Amino acid sequence: MPLPDTMFCAQQIHIPPELPDILKQFTKAAIRTQPADVLQWSAGYFSALSRGDPLPVKDRMEMPVATQKTDTGLSQGLLKVLHKQCSHKQYVDLNDLEQKWKNLCLPIEKFKALLQLDPCGGTMEWIKFLALGCSMLGGSLNSAMKHLCEILTSDPEGGPARIPFETFSYVYEYLARLDPDIPPTDTETYLATLKEKVESRKNDLIGVSDFFSAKRSI
Repeated sequence: MPLPDTMFCAQQIHIPPELPDILKQFTKAAIRTQPADVLQWSAGYFSALSRGDPLPVKDRMEMPVATQKTDTGLSQGLLKVLHKQCSHKQYVDLNDLEQKWKNLCLPIEKFKALLQLDPCGGTMEWIKFLALGCSMLGGSLNSAMKHLCEILTSDPEGGPARIPFETFSYVYEYLARLDPDIPPTDTETYLATLKEKVESRKNDLIGVSDFFSAKRSI
């Protein structure tokens, strides 16, 4: 015979005092991130929370990106989440990165397609993976660099999105080498022009408007 339902009184039920706030923060994070698979994302969220790792949570809700050539599911906000989770290491383990990608409910075939752009072993320099992700968001090198600046900058949202010239130059050269339509001499000339512009201001920061104006001047 089935056992009767056990009855509890309010005094017998112990609710951990931190539980309401945990659930509140989780709910706000889910609304802000809008995961395609809530269960998959939730597993990654609480796993990261239990380890004290950066959470797979967007800074804010995003509108769909109309300029993206194909719907990869990837967005600047999700790349920024991955950057917060991975940028503390120069090189990332690709198995660990793949799991973080899955926890954001991104298609695994897109992850593999991204790695095919620059095949490597079991690890990859994080800044290069981020650069490849930015290139997947837009159809041009300029668009990729704009996304990169907006992800890496310490400027407030809507600001000039400045990053160190050394970082910009490193990533630009990397992506340009992967594009057979960009002659190395064009890359050298462009970066030399841009460096002169940066040095004339006596600082090493470059913003989005700087590299677009440098493009027009060469």
